[in-house]
Amino acid sequence: MDTKSEFDRCKKWIEAALEYSGGTHTIEDIRAGVMADRFALLPLENCALVVERTEYPRKHALHVFLAGGDLQEIKSTDQNLVRMAKLLGCARIDISGRRGWVRALRDIGYFERWVTVSKDVEQ
Repeated sequence: MDTKSEFDRCKKWIEAALEYSGGTHTIEDIRAGVMADRFALLPLENCALVVERTEYPRKHALHVFLAGGDLQEIKSTDQNLVRMAKLLGCARIDISGRRGWVRALRDIGYFERWVTVSKDVEQ
């Protein structure tokens, strides 16, 4: 896979997902992270996911923190995510995003584990 070309092809879906990130990353941050192998780009025909391995003291998780494009295609990649998580020694898959993901992914075994709230602090 030519990562740069695939990133460029999937950029519109990643940018759409970034709109809900609260300003934590720019598209260039994601590009740099993918090119440096800090993040993994999972491109499909009509969607893309960006994942990272999160290390906790007692277990590791495959963290999907950006997903955009066709919902059914995103859901269809679940078994690939499970395989990737196992290969990376991850005990679970975490997905961060809008509350709508709870309803959208319930039928493939995902559940709401916690809620994250945030408040911007002026500097």
